[in-house]
Amino acid sequence: MLVKTSSDGIKDLLSRYGDSLLADTRPGFGGYFIKTEQLVPFCRSLRDEAGYDYLSSVTGVDNFPEDQMEVVYHFYKTIGGPAFVLKVQASRHETVIPSLTPLYPGVEFQECEAWDLLGIRFEGHPDLRRILMWEGFEGFPLRKDWREPFFEDENKPFKSRWPDGHVLRTEEENPYKNNVQYPAAFDPDQWIPAGDAALYEGLLSLTKEGQSDFKTDHIVVNLGPQHPSTHGVFRMVVALEGETVLSLKPVMGYLHRNHEKIGERNTFVQNMPFTDRLDYISSMSNNFGYALAVEKLMDVHPPERAEYIRVIMAELTRFLSHIFSIGFLLNDLGAFFTPALYAIEERELILDIFEAASGSRMMCNYFRFGGVVRDLPDGVLGKIKDLVIDRLPRKLDEFERYLTKNDIVRVRCEGVGVLKIEEAIGLSAAGPVLRASGVPYDVRKADPYSIYDRFDFDVAYGLHGDIYDRYLVRVEEMRQSLRILKQALRDIPGGAVMNGKPQYQVRVPAGEAYGRVEGPKGELGFYVISNGKPNPWRYHVRAPSFINLTSLSTMAKNQKIADVVALLGSIDIVLGEVDR
Repeated sequence: MLVKTSSDGIKDLLSRYGDSLLADTRPGFGGYFIKTEQLVPFCRSLRDEAGYDYLSSVTGVDNFPEDQMEVVYHFYKTIGGPAFVLKVQASRHETVIPSLTPLYPGVEFQECEAWDLLGIRFEGHPDLRRILMWEGFEGFPLRKDWREPFFEDENKPFKSRWPDGHVLRTEEENPYKNNVQYPAAFDPDQWIPAGDAALYEGLLSLTKEGQSDFKTDHIVVNLGPQHPSTHGVFRMVVALEGETVLSLKPVMGYLHRNHEKIGERNTFVQNMPFTDRLDYISSMSNNFGYALAVEKLMDVHPPERAEYIRVIMAELTRFLSHIFSIGFLLNDLGAFFTPALYAIEERELILDIFEAASGSRMMCNYFRFGGVVRDLPDGVLGKIKDLVIDRLPRKLDEFERYLTKNDIVRVRCEGVGVLKIEEAIGLSAAGPVLRASGVPYDVRKADPYSIYDRFDFDVAYGLHGDIYDRYLVRVEEMRQSLRILKQALRDIPGGAVMNGKPQYQVRVPAGEAYGRVEGPKGELGFYVISNGKPNPWRYHVRAPSFINLTSLSTMAKNQKIADVVALLGSIDIVLGEVDR
């Protein structure tokens, strides 16, 4: 909900809960600890009285070898401003924390993720189950004492690779090439999957509200995971009455590779190219968010020219992501591949710029802590100007002439999949999905980072929260990106693009940091904890595609089955970011 608050609201709240709150005084850390039994009432007051109506990120942390698990919450106000960081701790052996889904339903998948990977049980969660690992998986892989089969070393670089240089695939030492471990007394030959039964049971329990007066059969239909409309290996389970959707459950995890576990074994620098693999359409934005988080810990600032290059790359990324998204939304509506091919043509021209700057078209690995890896080659700024001033505005106008007033597009999109303003905020929606519902919340304006406070641009938002408004918001955001790009190209200075010398290893002081950017799909955040060693102790990704899927069930209710495909396209997910 949108709440009017006084500037003293948070002070009054902190004073009232003083006995239950404790400031985090660890060097390099911030925020407040709260007692477990006071978590829910405090968060209710934080939302209703202090105006922190948007719970963006939930992060589980294992404080091993201490007998302690921790959950870190990042709250924001949709009217803008910095985060309020709240933390709660519990025993590693019996980690039970109250669920915040009754207050902030958008944490549903985030709490499931913390249970799935860390074993943190959220009491009162409506559907707590594994969503990324399969239900027969042994243990909780993000715990620091968890070991996979053929465990070699805790951190990279592995000694067998460097400095010794004796490369050996550890599974070669096992004659059966078997790298699977099962829970005690588990027999895979006798196993009957219980996960789908729990999924269907939860799905059918949601259908009662949507039942009509007629006695009709309900049928459960699976779309995916191998299906051309699901944008990757993703599955939607729907309960239908005729062609009307009574309830829907997203099913993910088919592409899960435990990105965060690998990230905690990588060095800080090794993680930069690894972020490219999240939203593989938007690698420059992924680099940006991670760089900001580590730079906060290191207290380094890029040179002026590097800041402008970063913004140029981020806004080109936003344009190519949105035009790609619109092309494939039309694909989902039935305009088979023609609009998508027109969109891909413009994307390829932007990827030419990325390749010239970074050496790669998609996995760019271009940002570094303190700047970018190299300056733009001669002639590249001229090519960017040609695109920004001539080609891209002209092609965007052409897209709009074909699509914006197209009768078929409007009939299929207007009034379909409406997400109301209170629902969008409560469900932690981000990016165009949130703004299309009437919430003009953009991290570039609400909590500016880098040099975005220097640019004149408007936040695009809708009024109806339907598929059509999500399309219109993306179109307007492309125009605003071109506006920012013109200013950046006009003002970019000369000089260095890196603060200091390039480093293969960096010294990161102990502490925590949360770096977030307004990526094309919404808020992309990286929560990083350093213990002063070369590898992150905790590396967590607030993935907008993953969290935006929480809204899909609400959007789909009482819609037609044919509209579900278009709804998924309007959210604009990338499975590399959903599953990680």
